Amino acid sequence: MAENEQNNDQAAAAQDQQQAPEGPGFALQRIYLKDSSFESPRSPASFQGKWSPRVTFDIKTRSQKIQDDLYEVVLVLTVEAKQDEENVAFLAEVQQGGLFGVKGFSNEQQEQVLAAVCPNILFPYAREAIDGLVVKGSFPPLMLAPVNFDALYAQRKQRDAEQAAEAGTSGNGNGASGAEETKA
Repeated sequence: MAENEQNNDQAAAAQDQQQAPEGPGFALQRIYLKDSSFESPRSPASFQGKWSPRVTFDIKTRSQKIQDDLYEVVLVLTVEAKQDEENVAFLAEVQQGGLFGVKGFSNEQQEQVLAAVCPNILFPYAREAIDGLVVKGSFPPLMLAPVNFDALYAQRKQRDAEQAAEAGTSGNGNGASGAEETKA
């Protein structure tokens, strides 16, 4: 008797799911290291003297549709340390990729998910990979500060709106298509 009640409950739940309208869906499928590189052009001279580099880093993201509701997002982190203006101690770059299932969002919401939410998920992995490369190059650990991808996305949208307004007044409209790329 208890089995019949349980089966009836399961059947009712399955029927409710089939009848309920499908809402937005987001799922992480896979995270992977797509590419990495490390250069230390001045080794071993870089290890001599006081270590007080000027460290700069660049962040880019790009996304592309792989198939229905499946997108690849790649976060590219590039870090360069210079002992002075001319002497590069090291240059490290990581392309951290992820496959994400994204469906049921409006175009604007989907754009934000791909440009802000997905890079937020990928960043800790990319940051760890950069640190690992730097340490294996025999340099002190490098822990990059967290990045607010939501703020970067908002800044890019504002910049795009301003450029569109300028293009509208000057009549020089430039359209963008293809893979999305964001640069910080």
